[in-house]
Amino acid sequence: MRLPIDTVAVQFMSAGPAEPVLDFDTKAPRLDANGQALYSVHLFAISPDSYDTWTVKVAVEPKSIGNFTPVKVTNLIASTWDIGGNHGVSFKADKIEPAKIAAN
Repeated sequence: MRLPIDTVAVQFMSAGPAEPVLDFDTKAPRLDANGQALYSVHLFAISPDSYDTWTVKVAVEPKSIGNFTPVKVTNLIASTWDIGGNHGVSFKADKIEPAKIAAN
């Protein structure tokens, strides 16, 4: 099941730079359905009443993201999966970019 996530009430901060997603067996870059290389970004998701850490895959390499960089996540989707009795949730987005911070 694919579920869109409303990111308006959630702030995101990167936990480090983007990393290429590699095939487990061949170590070659994994590609999305359009043939673009995938990257994973570890994020802190922070809302007014909770927080969590997520790994989000994206097909556009995020630039200028390092430790504790506030980021904007575009078109975030959560997908459930079940493989061999194991199950979980994975996250994918169209784009992750540094957030524009308003000056006080």
